[in-house]
Amino acid sequence: MIRISAPAHLHTGNPDLSGDMGRLYGTVGFAIETPRLEIVVREAEKDTSNDEDALRFLKRFRESYDFPPVEVTIKSYIPKWVGIGFHTTLALSLGKAVSELYNLNLSLDEIALAMRRGLITALGFYAVKVGGFIYEGGFPVDKREKVVPPLIFRGEMPEDWLFVVAIPETPRKTLAEVRKREDEILGNLRRMPPELADRLSRIVLMKILPAFVERDIKTFGEGLYQFNHLLGEFWSDYQENVYCCDVVNEGIKLMLDKAYCACQTSWGPTFYGLVEGEAQAEELRAMVESFLRENGDGGEVFITRTDNRGMVVERG
Repeated sequence: MIRISAPAHLHTGNPDLSGDMGRLYGTVGFAIETPRLEIVVREAEKDTSNDEDALRFLKRFRESYDFPPVEVTIKSYIPKWVGIGFHTTLALSLGKAVSELYNLNLSLDEIALAMRRGLITALGFYAVKVGGFIYEGGFPVDKREKVVPPLIFRGEMPEDWLFVVAIPETPRKTLAEVRKREDEILGNLRRMPPELADRLSRIVLMKILPAFVERDIKTFGEGLYQFNHLLGEFWSDYQENVYCCDVVNEGIKLMLDKAYCACQTSWGPTFYGLVEGEAQAEELRAMVESFLRENGDGGEVFITRTDNRGMVVERG
């Protein structure tokens, strides 16, 4: 039996959707301690699981590798279709578990290529592999989904830098349908103006990364917000505004009163703020909970640190 625990992640954005310098995407983001995916994989007479996505990924994995049947049990979930990495985390964790169970000796890169996850944006890949604050460098324009993008920078967040994460309930169903069309949207995405990619990349290189190294949370947060907001403007053709929906637009404004940054992760509806210390985190969590109750059907709001470990594998 193999048990794997792996972190969710928060996406901040992709600096280059232009491709005029020979690479595309790249990603800035974070692995987070809460929530975590926990799966148990055992030998079995036929493939079984308490989750249909796990069975789908097993079928995909068998297109590349031959192995006996397994029973997959998901013990703890990352919420699906909310922009914090359930499917990528599941695919990589499942592949790793099968490799360990049947001594396939596969690297995580080989698993990602077989599962076809973590290849366009590799934040989820590196969140599972190493955790931390992550910046990956995108893929060559002629090697889309043929290579794992390289890790450019990985750092461990200070213990008192906390995220307040909000998952509003009202837009979840609508955005789940958008996420199901993600491959179609990305395949027909309009080209980013090179000058916008230049600006985004400069924010990463000259503001976000130096501020992180210097432990300057104020400048770090400003950079994250500017980066995420500019990307939201670019993606506005596919959203209601800069962000995915009205509740997130207003929620981010609320967070900015108390947090060093406020960002939407991926397509949303999850959004998050960066704060310093437990007291500030608890104050913001209470404010956002009240806001979601008063503006829709509520939702989930929680406090988490960055996960600096990545995947944990245990053999039983």
